[in-house]
Amino acid sequence: MMKAIRINEFGGPEVLKLEQVERPVPAPDEILVKVYASGVNPVDWVIRNGGNDFLRPLLTLPMTLGWDAAGIVEKVGSDVKDFKKGDEVYGVPNFPGSNGSYAEYLAAKASQFALKPKSIGFNQAAGVPLAALVAWTGAVELGKLQSGQRILIHGAAGGVGSFALQFAKSKGAYAIGTASAQNHEHLKDLGADEVIDYKNKQFEEVLHDIDVVFDASPLRDDNERLKSLKVLKEGGILVSTNIDFPFSDVVTKALAKKGAKGELVAPQMKQKWLEQIAQLIDVGKVQVTISRVYPLEEVAEAHRESETWHVRGKLILEIRKEDKQA
Repeated sequence: MMKAIRINEFGGPEVLKLEQVERPVPAPDEILVKVYASGVNPVDWVIRNGGNDFLRPLLTLPMTLGWDAAGIVEKVGSDVKDFKKGDEVYGVPNFPGSNGSYAEYLAAKASQFALKPKSIGFNQAAGVPLAALVAWTGAVELGKLQSGQRILIHGAAGGVGSFALQFAKSKGAYAIGTASAQNHEHLKDLGADEVIDYKNKQFEEVLHDIDVVFDASPLRDDNERLKSLKVLKEGGILVSTNIDFPFSDVVTKALAKKGAKGELVAPQMKQKWLEQIAQLIDVGKVQVTISRVYPLEEVAEAHRESETWHVRGKLILEIRKEDKQA
């Protein structure tokens, strides 16, 4: 048996229950991971509340939440060649399935994991996979960001935004972030070339000829999208992480008028991207910002903090202490 945070119904933080459940057995293409830490992401509480139009059809109860894991391989399935018992790994298990990472053990496809960065511990590593893969998918793959291009990142101080900023810099791009004033120094430390205080300055009045706008803010607002379009150059790319808020006719027409492309980012789980991200972390090109670490039992409090949308970097659930191998 093992401990896991389960939900048996959708609702507020009070539906999160610490339960004893059977330890999973890995299928031939899976690994069993002894989980040390799990990231807490906005999608966790969106699902806890019952999901959105995109996620709702995929959800089944009861479920263990959490799709950001770091831990040690306990057992490998008969078909798994890439990992062995004792490997330290990180990844996005079973998104958005019912056997997540708020648990002492999880079984998931080996292809959803990579060796964790060597230079950081499990708590930090658990803050990377989901947010970093969304950022990589949006900025690098869909945004096709090249050296010398200019990218504007909304919500640059959050988990996804801060990774997008650092990936942009690693590609040699000029990175501009919007954030509240208290996060400006932090973003400069991460390599931002410019930071705009969205509370006091209208970005659409000071920027132009932007190659890529990466919108990682929680705002679902057509007017904000139109402002972002205003600063895009002809043929530019607007990427949004709000997959539950499709581009409206007004925005689609404005994109067409500029010959620009609009993309919605669903996280893509690619092992090779996790490997590349681990390399960037290990050579010091990407930092992982942890806002706060909670014990598993305080998961409801972690959700409440995440729901404020004012988290700098990542929130973590610590499931085992790193120096404790039990």
